[in-house]
Amino acid sequence: MPKKQIHVMAGALQDDQGRVLVTRRREQAHQGGLWEFPGGKLEPGETPEQGLARELDEELGILVYTSRPLIRVHHDYGDRYILLDVRRIGAHAGVPQGREGQPLAWLHPDAMDPTRFPAADRPIITALRLPQLLLITGPDPRDPATLLARLERAIRGGVRLVQLRAHEIDDAAYRDLAVRAYALCAASGARLLLNRDPAGIADAPRHGLHLSARRLTALSERPGQPGELVGASCHDAADLSRAAALELDYALLSPVKPTATHPAAHPLGWPRFAALIDPIPLPVYALGGLAPTDLSDAIRHGAQGIAAIRGLWPARSPVRCDNAIVERPR
Repeated sequence: MPKKQIHVMAGALQDDQGRVLVTRRREQAHQGGLWEFPGGKLEPGETPEQGLARELDEELGILVYTSRPLIRVHHDYGDRYILLDVRRIGAHAGVPQGREGQPLAWLHPDAMDPTRFPAADRPIITALRLPQLLLITGPDPRDPATLLARLERAIRGGVRLVQLRAHEIDDAAYRDLAVRAYALCAASGARLLLNRDPAGIADAPRHGLHLSARRLTALSERPGQPGELVGASCHDAADLSRAAALELDYALLSPVKPTATHPAAHPLGWPRFAALIDPIPLPVYALGGLAPTDLSDAIRHGAQGIAAIRGLWPARSPVRCDNAIVERPR
């Protein structure tokens, strides 16, 4: 007999210091003694928003007025199958208290130890650590001064995750460009992902690696160093499943909309994008023909956020997106 799916709502409640509220499970409970994000089972007839608001009222004594999707995680524990439906808490009232006697703690996502959380909760930690915007550098890497000036403006505007894409130059030139880009990113708390064969840039400074779909398919194990971000470009369900099997930190799925760089590619559209990422226990960025104005659509359809070249490459007029400021594309 197939195992029944248990639909569990969980909330990510963040304070003004960037810390997130976690609670500890009772020792006698399933996964007892581990920390988790507060919430509980969705009752029949409830919407996710209603179920989460009810659970957090019962568990913490707070009233939730608004929330939005963060990530959905399907996980098979062997004895049960969980759909963990996680939402970021927006407007709310009240001071959280452990109304059921459970210990509470406020932790910054970077300080969370995934081994002290149930396995289903671990992708949530990654999602909380990642920003909503991922900039892919644009042309021309053969003019590094101009590229780096634009990158610096993007970082000043609020971009905190950058993929250095520069297929036009050789490994030596790419390594030099990475050194300079890393210095810009590190000085402002941004992270730099290198999109290159790791063997050719082993000594280049970085915060992580980004894999092409072709490189992803060829791998038998996760590349990179412990503690660094590793993600991949994906175009279909097989790519996404491969990224999950290798336990990567994130994926990009494209193209969501028509793009100037790949006019022959058939766009997925938002419903197909949402269907493809739903079973994947990774944060997934939407890519392809997107701009900051698409961010709310992306989040509503389950994305971590958006990745873009043209849509995030800076210009003169800044525009605010949630808690980040990015500049309007040209």
